[in-house]
Amino acid sequence: MKVRKSVLAAALTAPLVAGLAFVATSANAAPDAAAQPTGPTTEFNVLVADGGSVEAAENAARAAGGTVVASNKAVGLLTVSAPRDGFAAKVKGNRSSAIKEVAPTRSIGQAPKGKPKDDKVVEKENKGKARSAAGNPAVAKKAQAGLDPLDEKLWGLKMVRSDLARTKQPGDRAVKVGVLDTGVDGNHPDIAPNFDKGLSRNFTRDIPTDELGQIVDGPCEFRGCVDPVDHDGGGHGSHVAGTIAAAADGFGISGVAPNVTLVNIRGGQDSGFFFLQPVVDAMTYAGDAGLDVINMSFFVDPWAYLCDANPADAPELQAQQRLIKGALFRALNYAYGKGVTQVVALGNGHHDNGKPPTDEDSPNFPAGGAYPREIDNATCHDMPLEGPHTIGVSALGPSQRKADYSNYGLEQISVSAPGGFFRDYVGTPWFNTNENLILSVYPQNVGVEEGTIDAQGNITPKGVEEGVQKACKQDGKCGFYAYSQGTSMASPHATGVAALIVSQFGKKQGGNVSMSPDTVQKVLEGTAAKTPCPVPPTVDYKKEGRDDSFTATCEGSQGFNGFYGWGIVDAWSAVTQGQKYLK
Repeated sequence: MKVRKSVLAAALTAPLVAGLAFVATSANAAPDAAAQPTGPTTEFNVLVADGGSVEAAENAARAAGGTVVASNKAVGLLTVSAPRDGFAAKVKGNRSSAIKEVAPTRSIGQAPKGKPKDDKVVEKENKGKARSAAGNPAVAKKAQAGLDPLDEKLWGLKMVRSDLARTKQPGDRAVKVGVLDTGVDGNHPDIAPNFDKGLSRNFTRDIPTDELGQIVDGPCEFRGCVDPVDHDGGGHGSHVAGTIAAAADGFGISGVAPNVTLVNIRGGQDSGFFFLQPVVDAMTYAGDAGLDVINMSFFVDPWAYLCDANPADAPELQAQQRLIKGALFRALNYAYGKGVTQVVALGNGHHDNGKPPTDEDSPNFPAGGAYPREIDNATCHDMPLEGPHTIGVSALGPSQRKADYSNYGLEQISVSAPGGFFRDYVGTPWFNTNENLILSVYPQNVGVEEGTIDAQGNITPKGVEEGVQKACKQDGKCGFYAYSQGTSMASPHATGVAALIVSQFGKKQGGNVSMSPDTVQKVLEGTAAKTPCPVPPTVDYKKEGRDDSFTATCEGSQGFNGFYGWGIVDAWSAVTQGQKYLK
């Protein structure tokens, strides 16, 4: 990734171009077989009808002048390259009952990253009051049993009691955890010991610019514009992977489940966008490859909510949203049916997911078309969070308070976990400090691009300010680590605990371990530390400098509520007391 974050932040929030051709197929539409597609080449998604033939859909697309670029038979999703104007109408004219809907490809997810815009993206909140000796290489010292030198900075590891759990169950190498994100730096010294390069896949190709010439991923770093499976040009996925399963080997940091296997199932661009076909391919591959748990720390765009028939949307855009949602529902069901436990970040919009606010940011890719939409909670979905068989995770700060940015509410939450809260401990010297965030793996190439690491591998003044850490081995191999916050940092804590549950209670056969996703969820929720709503239950965050939009009311009981769900994930309780939830 070659684009600066300041440029990237603008790119991530740009809306959909008005006027792109879209036609939803209709059984009553009159065919126009004579029309020949014209205009610039565009990629379309084709969703096969329920029970329809993928082969018939492919033939219809070819007959309409398209080239099938990708075909996911498990879900019935095609990507087709064709002239922009008239292709969808031609498919409609040539279509068989196999085709449900057709739409130009649009991004369907975004890893929250970059400079915050309206505080909906929070991982890189402006910092500058680092209290530690940030930037200095970790001092070689003897760590506690099963812990690594920088683990003293991982308050989240302690909050979920991974330090205790690993004395009984550090994770089974046969348990495979997929990271569906921007990639994983498989060469980082804390990732490499647990990284399965052979099983990893990259389902994306870099997109230097959009059709308007705006930077998306920037110039391709590799010939062919497809990054290797052990490369991360965005940094988000590697941060997630480190929290899940950085190796406990006396160096750097360790993860919640430090002995499980990490698999990169990349579905996100360097820039943080997630497009439909790569995400669906990654999800179905997770099932086919026998992965046990996957982490999905991204949210949907170009539509913050995918609505069936929002009256603010034109009919063709309504159909586009139904196509995206339908494909994702199928993919989630497919992975679940193959035994994959799916953990999802709850979102950083600081609102109750059961009471969604007006959506003023959609559609947001590539430019020029966002407009206000009132959201009907019954027919609009935040995906993949609100899809089937997902475990939604909210974010907490080191004081155990709900982070100001974290979404909440009784509808989608399952559990809570450490996600970082820069403004925690207001009124104390700990307020606005890097140590309130989550420290994890930071690819050196990303640090160089962001200006926190120089070309010689030294931490720059900017890196010191942001709390970047460096640890080096005797052979000279160094690893870097950065602080970040978000529900993206909370969900991998829960994913790590889920991996420990599969390690402890899963059925072992040959070199594999398997466990029903429903049972994993029961153990995860049942052993979580029950945490009551605050008193009073309404928190306004005004002392932290937030406005009224951040005010949140916790509903529910100690057993289950909108801030903590069934409780704070607890690795020690999960591996020592989870047996009773297996029945």
